[in-house]
Amino acid sequence: MTESPLTVRPERRTELAAGLARVRSRIADACAAAGRSPDSVTLVAVTKTYPAVDVLALAELGVRDVGENRDQEAAPKAAAVAAAGAAPRWHFIGQLQRNKARSVVRYADVVQSVDSVRLAAALGTAATAARDRPLDVLVQVSIDGDAARGGALPGLADPDRGLDPVAAAVAGADGLRLAGLMAVAPLGWEPDRAFARLAEVAARLRGDHPGATVLSAGMSGDLESAVAHGATHVRVGSALLGMRPTLG
Repeated sequence: MTESPLTVRPERRTELAAGLARVRSRIADACAAAGRSPDSVTLVAVTKTYPAVDVLALAELGVRDVGENRDQEAAPKAAAVAAAGAAPRWHFIGQLQRNKARSVVRYADVVQSVDSVRLAAALGTAATAARDRPLDVLVQVSIDGDAARGGALPGLADPDRGLDPVAAAVAGADGLRLAGLMAVAPLGWEPDRAFARLAEVAARLRGDHPGATVLSAGMSGDLESAVAHGATHVRVGSALLGMRPTLG
């Protein structure tokens, strides 16, 4: 009998279980060092370029949140996973073009990468038309102010890319819910410096939007620093799933 492409191989399940144990141990140790409960940090498994069967295996192992960064990969993967009977919480974490909004809102539970008023408007319109509940949104922050790498800009008065206008646009959209912030430590920055600055930005945002409590920060190489500075979600790929396959 031919094995289904969505059958989890025992050896792969063992690999993923070991990776998951290591990552959960790191999160627990980081929380202990920061005086936090491990339950206060959500692991988002970044499954971009990995097959749907890995998402199914992770779901069987208790992972509830998965992240993708390309709609053309994520949409069919989410459909395949749903058809197989699993229902993880999908996070879209990559830069998003406005013309992909109608596709993304159909499977994503969270979009972590909103960085402009125009994108917020497109997502809000799409979400209102396609969903029966608001889409959770994180505003992506540019920690170093380099707009070319994505992220809304704290302290900038720009009506489209400034952090305050973007947050206000998300909060005011019928189809969206402002859940918090996301950021990536800039290249060349020490993680502690980056995440300390992010924590300051997040505290200011909560002054205007008290419900925006999510802080998505930290990846395989710097999750400990992110947890120390208040991250509620860490996005882990290679440390959990192994070396990433080459994109075709």
